[in-house]
Amino acid sequence: MRPPLPAAALLAMLALSACGEREQTLAAGRHKSPDEPWRGAQNGFVVKNWAPSDKAGWETQLRQRAQTQNEYIKTN
Repeated sequence: MRPPLPAAALLAMLALSACGEREQTLAAGRHKSPDEPWRGAQNGFVVKNWAPSDKAGWETQLRQRAQTQNEYIKTN
């Protein structure tokens, strides 16, 4: 007994739908925040000696945090 034509067409569409590929380019500015990150949160989770709107202090803190995660610095 042969399967009906609509069922075969549906099976073919499902099998071929996996062959399609979506475009993978990012939209311009999609992951950018409109605010400057150094304006920061004003809560207890920030570093104690850092004040909001202190860009130089923000950059220094990021640099120090990156150095504590540097395995080369830890082993030498």
